[in-house]
Amino acid sequence: MTLKACKKEEKMDREFQKKFKFEGSIKVLTQMMVDPAATEKRGGAKNLPLRRGEILDVIQFTNQEQILCRNSQRRYGYVPRAVMLPL
Repeated sequence: MTLKACKKEEKMDREFQKKFKFEGSIKVLTQMMVDPAATEKRGGAKNLPLRRGEILDVIQFTNQEQILCRNSQRRYGYVPRAVMLPL
């Protein structure tokens, strides 16, 4: 990984922590897959865009309806638990 790419990732992580008021280090708890039968959705203010069959890193189980996740492009957002499947 180049120095430029590393700094870009650090910047994205800082922005995530500020936007979601996340304290501490970012640790991946597990990985889950978006249900292949789910409808694809655009992302919103704090929601992550969904693509069928996509593997997401789970950062935090926030409540009964949502999970805080990160996708392969290192974008963060909330995802409904109803569309997530364990690997």
